[in-house]
Amino acid sequence: MPRPADSDSGPDSGPDPGFGALDGLMTVVMRETDASIALLYLLPPGEQVLWLTLVSGVSPRVAAPWHRAPLDVSSPVVDAVRQRHPVWLGSQGEMSGRYPQLGIVVPYDFMLAALPVTSGTRVWGGIALVWPVRHPPGLRPRDSEALSAFCRNAAGLLERAHDRGRPLLPPREPRSLPVASGRPDPARATAALRFTERLPLGCCELDLDGKVTFINPAGADLVGVDPVALLGNYPWEVLHWLNGPVFEDRFRYAVIARRSTSFTAVRPPETPLLFELYPGGSGISVHITPATGQEHVTSQEAPSEGEPVGAMGLYHLTHMSAVLAEAVGVQDVVDLAADQIVPGFGPQGLVLLLVEEGRLHAIGQRGYSTEFVDRIDGAPLTFRSPATRALATDAPSFFPTFDDFLRDYPDAPRYRNRSAWAFLPLTASGRPIGSLTLSYDQPRSFPPAERAILTSLAGLIAQALDRARLYDTKHALAHALQTSLLPRALPGVDGLDVAARYLPAGRGTDVGGDFYDLVCGTTTVTAAIGDVQGHNTAAAALMGQVRTAVHAHANADTPPGELLARTNVLLADLDAGLFTSCLVARLDLAHNRVHLASAGHPPAVLRHPGGATEVLRVPPGLLLGIEPDGEYPTTGLPFPPGSVLALYTDGLVEIPGTDIDDITDDLARRVGRDQSRDLDQLADALMRHAEESAPRLDDIALLLLRRRADS
Repeated sequence: MPRPADSDSGPDSGPDPGFGALDGLMTVVMRETDASIALLYLLPPGEQVLWLTLVSGVSPRVAAPWHRAPLDVSSPVVDAVRQRHPVWLGSQGEMSGRYPQLGIVVPYDFMLAALPVTSGTRVWGGIALVWPVRHPPGLRPRDSEALSAFCRNAAGLLERAHDRGRPLLPPREPRSLPVASGRPDPARATAALRFTERLPLGCCELDLDGKVTFINPAGADLVGVDPVALLGNYPWEVLHWLNGPVFEDRFRYAVIARRSTSFTAVRPPETPLLFELYPGGSGISVHITPATGQEHVTSQEAPSEGEPVGAMGLYHLTHMSAVLAEAVGVQDVVDLAADQIVPGFGPQGLVLLLVEEGRLHAIGQRGYSTEFVDRIDGAPLTFRSPATRALATDAPSFFPTFDDFLRDYPDAPRYRNRSAWAFLPLTASGRPIGSLTLSYDQPRSFPPAERAILTSLAGLIAQALDRARLYDTKHALAHALQTSLLPRALPGVDGLDVAARYLPAGRGTDVGGDFYDLVCGTTTVTAAIGDVQGHNTAAAALMGQVRTAVHAHANADTPPGELLARTNVLLADLDAGLFTSCLVARLDLAHNRVHLASAGHPPAVLRHPGGATEVLRVPPGLLLGIEPDGEYPTTGLPFPPGSVLALYTDGLVEIPGTDIDDITDDLARRVGRDQSRDLDQLADALMRHAEESAPRLDDIALLLLRRRADS
């Protein structure tokens, strides 16, 4: 499901006290594995997106590109969750080979392990740990034991919270786990401070976010600025001659790779300074000295005065380009753009507007209330506003202060204390398609480099939206085809309760070929369920042909095995190149019997009147369409009043990395435990459990039949 639109709420409006236990588990696993960085993701029930929840060893700002991990966009933690299997990357080369977009954004050498957090059939999230390359190759036994214990204990904690009705949902912004440290020693701290003050060489400390927490007098003299101006700020934003990408890139390298590095920058007018960075778990120590020779100079020419966008902005832009290239539908683009821009580029508010029928309609937002966005939604293109002006002129507008904004638009609404704005046109293939609004709580100068990056960002979003609209049109047509081929309603049968459900797979997939049907004969009722291979219009079209054939033979009261054999001959003649699984159950209500035949389909589940259940693993024949002379044996069983028969497609029971027989047995237990008299409630409960247990990779069709006890 998409993220809630309300600006001040994400999957959860704030951390639950139970997160303290997760903090403790994270601290333990990092200590026992010697990991330098840890990222914990949670998967909210029913969602197809992992949310970064807890960060340690790196700041949330550095981890901003990975705050949100859609399950249809490959990454180490996503693959671990989808496959329910650990992922190990032993070098930057492995990272670049398996995950090219991560290799571009994080071009440093390190080792990474990602594991799913699961209990039974339920996936709660995943964890990724990072080590410097000095870590031994592969996971050591103690690392594996510590990670397994973390996943087991975290899953138990999350499961207990869920069972108590207080699930631990990820907060809007990831939480940063404080670095464990011993009790401070005031005497040692004072001695260390006096020592650094006496040194003739520059000493500086950066926290894990890159902000200056300390600089000694010699260091301040070397960089030529009052220490007060640096404390609490990023050095490249105060010292404009450090504003090239080198300093910020070297900082990211030191933090992520946990390796020392150095570079030289020229303080105007002609003073080269050598900066040596030494990383640790709580920050970066920086040694500043005059450079002695050109062999140390690694910085590029200093940028122009007042450009605060450096390597981080460029990396975020590169990451945005990569993730948007994988987005398919409009909602995918909206969610990816909104959830990447706000943490990665600094605005507190964002509104995406698309042109539809002469008006600008809001299709996504962050940082605003729904009521405020409703006031601007649907404004005609003739209405005078900064968004329509950006669209009409195909030129961005930047307002560094509220006074600047008020001067041009005195009647425009202001949200809370927003004090700076950027209005960017969205143009694709030379056509204006919408606009992007960014707002900031503090005044912002928008220097040329930042304006260029934001304009490029809008261009990437526009192109992605243009592609996504074409995809959505195609998908809507295919979905209409699929829907038209499924029965609009199932026939009513005296003495029989029926419930059916169909759920397409998650975001980014096309239509599938799952189908079900119910046909009433003279003295029997035939139920069929099947799944055509593939997720495209060809699969949907073939599904229509298969269902038509099954329906026609069922109308003729054909026995299940013979029905499948005849349908198989038809598919073999069509030579569609796609195979189909199918299960047919013919209910003889007069004699309280059911006859089943299977063409490679998952087994039905039967609940007996007393509540005991069994999985009906009848002898299966080949999938339809493989061999024209395939045989499909029929099995007969009692089906007395009070019995329930569950037919389903494999999307209900297939979870990568989990034995399908175990999940099928769990399904049988759930059917057996259900005490509701309403079959629709059971159908809803089974579908809800499937959605919440694990990421859905396939369509789900479900058909439930119950012989009334009073018939």
